[in-house]
Amino acid sequence: MTIKLQDWIVEADITSMQTALEAGSISSEDLVNAYLNRIHKFDPIIHSILEINPDAIQIARALDMERKETGNRGKLHGIPILLKDNIDTKDNMHTSAGSVALADSFAAADSFVASKLRSAGAILLGKTNMTEWSNFMSSRMPAGYSSRGGLVLNPYGAGELFISGSSSGSAAAVAANLGAAAIGTETAGSIVGPACQNFLAGIKPTVGLVSRCGIIPISCSQDTPGPIARTVTDAVIILGALTGVDSNDSATFSSEKHYFQDYTPFLEAGFLQHARIGIPRHYYKHLDEERLSIMEAAIITLKNEGATIIDHVSLYVEQMNWNNDVITYEFKKGLNNYLSQLADTVPVHSLEELIEYNNKNAEIALKYGQDTLIRSEETALTEETYLQKKQEYMELALHEGIDYVLDKYSLDALMLPGDVDGLYTAARLGYPLIAVPAGYSSTGIIDLDGDHTKGPFGVVFSGRAFSEPTLIKIAYGFEQATHHRFPPQFA
Repeated sequence: MTIKLQDWIVEADITSMQTALEAGSISSEDLVNAYLNRIHKFDPIIHSILEINPDAIQIARALDMERKETGNRGKLHGIPILLKDNIDTKDNMHTSAGSVALADSFAAADSFVASKLRSAGAILLGKTNMTEWSNFMSSRMPAGYSSRGGLVLNPYGAGELFISGSSSGSAAAVAANLGAAAIGTETAGSIVGPACQNFLAGIKPTVGLVSRCGIIPISCSQDTPGPIARTVTDAVIILGALTGVDSNDSATFSSEKHYFQDYTPFLEAGFLQHARIGIPRHYYKHLDEERLSIMEAAIITLKNEGATIIDHVSLYVEQMNWNNDVITYEFKKGLNNYLSQLADTVPVHSLEELIEYNNKNAEIALKYGQDTLIRSEETALTEETYLQKKQEYMELALHEGIDYVLDKYSLDALMLPGDVDGLYTAARLGYPLIAVPAGYSSTGIIDLDGDHTKGPFGVVFSGRAFSEPTLIKIAYGFEQATHHRFPPQFA
């Protein structure tokens, strides 16, 4: 290459990497070393990565040899990808959900996601820091904090800007160009939220499009893994590698006739000329002046690209205060099942034992307490009541939420601000979301709780179940019309 790899790797996309790999101008080993150099240089500032795969270079060499001898497996062959620390990998990396209680836990098998990435030829570069137990440990815990990794900081303003969501390490690492892309998980906003706060594209798939098998759970109703990347195209490439029916996750049975193994044909910027997009103004009311102006500019962009904008639309459920009784019940059941299968060398095998462990190791484990864990352990919800409430919430969200408003106005999607306020209806239904950078707020109030914050801001496109193809077209069209992303600058 005519320029240094360390310079070229900044903002390089997966397609460019694959082109260079095929041409022989770089190797996967080169890519891994370039990212490792950046991690060692910059991650001490933002604390986004918990551990590096000690076998990454060896894996890269093997994939380089395979490319020469038998050709490449596809778009992800030899591409270094990071995984959130709640995703099982059967290798020399731990899976801990950020908890010191699982700091020495090795998974007995690959998660479905890890297995699919390996099959596609991706290099699992490392595990990313995250909000401990996916932010289902303490009501006081800030986004991005874990007892094992400390606090993830936003690379656009370390110590000043909100990082958002439990997939914070995945987003911060990708934003800082410490990996080609990353996998996050979302229950309610934990992929798209961090993506928006870090100038990234993030896809939260329909629940069931990608298996959750081998992922430390919160909610079987709402959890899903998904890609976080610097471009919509990169996120779409990864999404296609992750889909498929998994007999170990019954939710995936619903995707059998809906999933694609390649979503890149849906990268159609011209689709915006035919798109109908609704603006649910209720979810814009809390925005400060500058972030509201970013949303207004996004609406103008869509109009200029030929989209029909319906402004505004109302969801009957927009005034509803969602509570966590259903997912609290699901968390206890799911976590107990996961912990019960861990090796005898791991100190906890149930939620009750986890709470006890944290109490005994409070100095390192309980900086922000564990009231959410305790509330989950003490849940009085019966199976019958849980099923009844789950059905009620689903029906309410379905008949008075997204499907209702999309049908009423013949919409392709809704456009929401890039924070969590408007995402709970989609979360309850397990519906897809795609985040795209929309602008930079320079004068907002610095608030690490995220109520009003300056820094990167994004828009989120929301649609009905398995509408990923349509959302991809809209998100890609918006991205190509704007190109708001720029990399963070480190001192």
